[in-house]
Amino acid sequence: MSGLTRAEVEELAVLARLELTEDELARMQVDLAAILVHMEALAEVDTSAVAPMTHAVPMDLRLRKDEPQPSLPVEVALRAAPDARDGHFRVPNIIKTQEGA
Repeated sequence: MSGLTRAEVEELAVLARLELTEDELARMQVDLAAILVHMEALAEVDTSAVAPMTHAVPMDLRLRKDEPQPSLPVEVALRAAPDARDGHFRVPNIIKTQEGA
């Protein structure tokens, strides 16, 4: 059975930026040790015949065909804009620049 020392649990708490009480440190030491035992059991499972996958169940993405479509008319795109001028969205200036640059 794998275990964690009190110092290791304290170090993990510091790295996770957690401030734990004495009781919480003791409970975390037990809980984290149980997790490590579980991970060791999983590591013993032979997965050499299992193909790599991104999901536990097969997934087929239903994508539309990538075909050119007409663009949205500018008037429609700007209809809900809070501020528009000359066919463009107007937004507040957030980057300070030098005058004349």
